[in-house]
Order: sequence, then structure tokens, then C-alpha cells
Amino acid sequence: MTDAAVSRRGGFSIRRGRDALLGVTGLVILVALLEILPRSGIVDPRFLAPASEIAKALGDELGQGAFWTSLGQTLLGWAIGLAIAMVAGIVLGMIIGSVPFLRAFTSSTIEFLRPIPSVALIPLVVLIYGSEPQSALVLVVYASVWQVLVQVLYGVADVDPVVRDTARSYRFSRWSMVRHVIWPTALPYVVTGFRLAAAVALILEITAELIIGVPGLGKDIGVAQGSGAVPLTYALVVVVGLIGVAVNVLARRVERRVLRWHSSVRKDVG
Repeated sequence: MTDAAVSRRGGFSIRRGRDALLGVTGLVILVALLEILPRSGIVDPRFLAPASEIAKALGDELGQGAFWTSLGQTLLGWAIGLAIAMVAGIVLGMIIGSVPFLRAFTSSTIEFLRPIPSVALIPLVVLIYGSEPQSALVLVVYASVWQVLVQVLYGVADVDPVVRDTARSYRFSRWSMVRHVIWPTALPYVVTGFRLAAAVALILEITAELIIGVPGLGKDIGVAQGSGAVPLTYALVVVVGLIGVAVNVLARRVERRVLRWHSSVRKDVG
């Protein structure tokens, strides 16, 4: 390893350490404010519990079997919905993007359906499925599939025409074209779609549980809020926030592993 490479790696490590320190400092300040504001009377404790009470409620909740059941239900609904959205988005994106007629034929439909908020479908899914997990699944899949589909379409469109024509001149089969030409170009877009869809899927899963009453952490938040258990409400919100952080970390790890050959990832890791 050259001196320049060692220097870059050292500088990268220093930046990461500094960013981590700043992040921890910001978190400590936030916790301190959450403790001081309610106890000083600046904020009504009926609406914002002190951080110590939130921590105590969280500790009590971690010892309850019902909490872990709800956590499992939320993660299962999120994972199933995300998996369906990924498969559907990739398959449809590859097919539509590879056929110019289909891309032109479906472009207006996609642009019309994509901006429709998933929460607008809540009355429909409640009418069909009630408060069953299928209601959340429909919302999660609908919201997430567009993130993947659009990215895959961008990826397929980004294939170099020269490379595509060269593959055709060598009489690549359709499968070989997809595997060796289209897929490597579209893969960074697929991973971006996964990262976006993972966050959107979690948001819609919690939303469905909170509004519709589908079993999970979102429903528990609604029940705690309705019963006036303010510390427990915030404790469950903290859990949901931690899940969001974990999902983001997971998506980043998947991106680095899948795209370790890509220049953007190599540059990011130094």
C-alpha cells in the first residue's frame, strides 16, 4: 500500500471518528433536553414525558412477551411486503424497460399511479380485508414497488447502446443479454430502489398498524396513546426509530456488499 493510500485511509478513519463523536454528542444533548424540558415545566409532562421515564417504560416493555410478538409482526409484515415489491419491481422493470413498445405503452399509466399516496387506499383495503395483516401488505407493496420499478426502468434505459448493439451482433440470447449487459448496468439502480423501498415499506407498515389496527408496534403505539400512557407511547416510538436506523444500516451494508466493484462504493470506503 502506498503512502498516499495510507494517508487517505487514515484521513477517512479520522473523519469517521469525528462524525461518530458529533453524532453521539448530538444524541446526548437531545436526551438532556428531553429530561429538562418536561421537568422544568417548559413543556407540559402530559404531552412529553422525561427521558428517564421513557427509558424506564422501554425497559419494562422489553420484559413483556407481547412486545416481542408485536415487534415480530411488524418486522414480518415489513419483510414480506418488501420482498414482494422487490421481485415485482425488478421483473416488471426488466420486461417493460427492455421492450420499447411496452415502455411507451405503460409510461402514462405509471406516471399516473405512482404519485397516488398509499394512505388513500386505506378505505379500500379496510373494506376488503378489515384490520387483517393483508391490509398492511397491500399498502406496503403498493408504496414500495414504485420505488423499485422506476429505478429499474432508469437502469435499463442507461445501458450503453454500443454495448447493446455489440451483444446483438454476437447473437446474444435474450437471457444472455439480460444477464451480461442489462443486469450489471441496472444493478446500482436496483440497490438504490431497495434502499428507498426498505424505508417506505417500514413507514407504511407502521402507518397501517397505527391507523387500521393491524397487529404490530403501530397498533401498540395507538393503544398506548389512547390510554394516556405517555412514557410508553414515546418508548414505542423510540423502538420504531431504532428499527428505522437498523433498516438504513442494513440497506447500506447490502449496497456495499453487492456493489463492492462499483466506483462509487470503492470511493466511499476509501
